[in-house]
Amino acid sequence: MTREEFLKRISSDPNVCFGKPVILGTRIWVSLILGFLADGMKEEDILDEYPQLKPEDIRACLVYAAFIANERTIPLA
Repeated sequence: MTREEFLKRISSDPNVCFGKPVILGTRIWVSLILGFLADGMKEEDILDEYPQLKPEDIRACLVYAAFIANERTIPLA
């Protein structure tokens, strides 16, 4: 899949989860999945916890994070 195809798996709608980016067709926040990965949770464990997700959804979250990191600079202390 291309990055653009992965990004199509992410949705942001002001009427769903306050407009937070979610995995398309779910109410699972991209930031939740990224937080799990940052904490060292394995992809298999995330998929077990959220059986409606596919490995491509987790990859889409990473692609989204890379896109956002490339677009904005967040000052760190």
